[in-house]
Amino acid sequence: MNVLAEQAQGGNPIVSLMPLILIAVAFYFFLIRPQSKRRREQMELQNSVEPGSRVLTTNGMYATVAEVDDDGVTLEIAPGVEARFVKQAIMQVIKDDVEDDDDADDDETELAETDAADETAKADAADEVDEVDLAKSGDKAVKKP
Repeated sequence: MNVLAEQAQGGNPIVSLMPLILIAVAFYFFLIRPQSKRRREQMELQNSVEPGSRVLTTNGMYATVAEVDDDGVTLEIAPGVEARFVKQAIMQVIKDDVEDDDDADDDETELAETDAADETAKADAADEVDEVDLAKSGDKAVKKP
């Protein structure tokens, strides 16, 4: 009986600390280590950017790298339009095969322009309908020819 009482009171201190140690190891392997790996890969990507590369910035803007400095890059966001960014603003380097997507975007733009022209034509046709003057001139509405 005395043996059970001694184990309940004192016990092995390593066994009582084991859950805390396991939690710390789990945090390291599931949170800290993968985050460090992603951060290292992102830094390598940002440092490997060269002029002429297509990139995607963190705010979702596609651009071409025009110039690279120690702490920043100059991106050409449109023909003749350049903007200066810090390297950390580069989220992804775009591969060359993505240029086909740009052609698809152009097709979508042409389709949107066609739809906008159709909407404008419908609005113009609606304007040609007889207008009604709602001004108070008696109790009757007056149609304008």
